Amino acid sequence: QLQASGGGLVQPGDSLTLSCVASGFTFRNEDMNWLRQAPGAGPEWVSRITADGGARDYAYPVMGRFTTWRDNARNTLYLKMDDLEPEDTAVYYCEIRNSRVRGQGAQVTVSS
Repeated sequence: QLQASGGGLVQPGDSLTLSCVASGFTFRNEDMNWLRQAPGAGPEWVSRITADGGARDYAYPVMGRFTTWRDNARNTLYLKMDDLEPEDTAVYYCEIRNSRVRGQGAQVTVSS
């Protein structure tokens, strides 16, 4: 299971940190993704982190503003989002990269 939390309604320029708690599998062995899905759009890949947290990649629209990391002792994946823009409004999901198993998402709304 994957459960994302930490979403909310914020203003442009604000920050939010999402968490994703994993259970039911060996979290420390899995590369993980963050995805997002805006209203009326398909899923969009946001970021990737390797199993040991040693390597991370980001989609161009969020590069330099979003940071992902993980705490394998706590089975938790994180996404810090800075300088949020209205275009970042979406439901955010964490995903096991290999199996594409996705958990319940967290709504992020950026609006003035």
